[in-house]
Amino acid sequence: MIAVRTLSKRHGDRVVLEGVSADVARGETIAVVGPSGGGKSTLLRCLNYLEPFDAGTVEIAGVTLRPGMDGRDRETLRKLRCAVGMVFQQFNLFPHLTAIENITLAPRLVRGLAAVEATRRGAALLERVGLADRAGAYPHELSGGQQQRVAIARALAQEPEVMLFDEPTSALDPEMRDDVMEVIRDLAGGGMTMLVVTHEMHFAHDVASRVWVIDRGTIVEDGSPQQVVDAPQSAVAREFFARLRRTTT
Repeated sequence: MIAVRTLSKRHGDRVVLEGVSADVARGETIAVVGPSGGGKSTLLRCLNYLEPFDAGTVEIAGVTLRPGMDGRDRETLRKLRCAVGMVFQQFNLFPHLTAIENITLAPRLVRGLAAVEATRRGAALLERVGLADRAGAYPHELSGGQQQRVAIARALAQEPEVMLFDEPTSALDPEMRDDVMEVIRDLAGGGMTMLVVTHEMHFAHDVASRVWVIDRGTIVEDGSPQQVVDAPQSAVAREFFARLRRTTT
């Protein structure tokens, strides 16, 4: 489903990603962890081409990405946006639209879905994320956790083959965080291919099929949760998980 080959990205003179290569099979859930500033979020943004990269290639959900893509590649990027959903730390909902309107906007405009059908599917997605009774609510009338669940439903409305989550619970309090993680667990159980940048140790250990530890722009460890979380081999991973254990006990 995803094949990354020698992906590199710079911000000026600073190397953000350096020669990243990895494969993700259909249905896998990858927990992407590591110290802040290591390149985790940039990697996800490159996979969805929200940030261009300098070298390497990405094949994701049947779409090939390469350096230097621009307006001439509009159709490729349109296919990418339909095939790959992304959920950010901040919810990024349109404040002037209700929950159901936020969810149905892209299917109507991008896929040309009729309003009635888009609304039917949107209502089903709101029910899936536990917000069936909040379809007419505006973002300011929703809690942070509810807004994030609407954002997940909005991404799912495009019927993506891959979902990317960039620290989706980092701005939430513990109760709201649990509600959002439950939705992501449900997606994992349903076989959705996902990359989740997270500091949620329980998710990395109990839900993810693999864990990537990223530091200084490279994947320093890649393996099962039992290999990476329980018996990390690199000093970076050992320190990272030790610090998480201290903060959660």
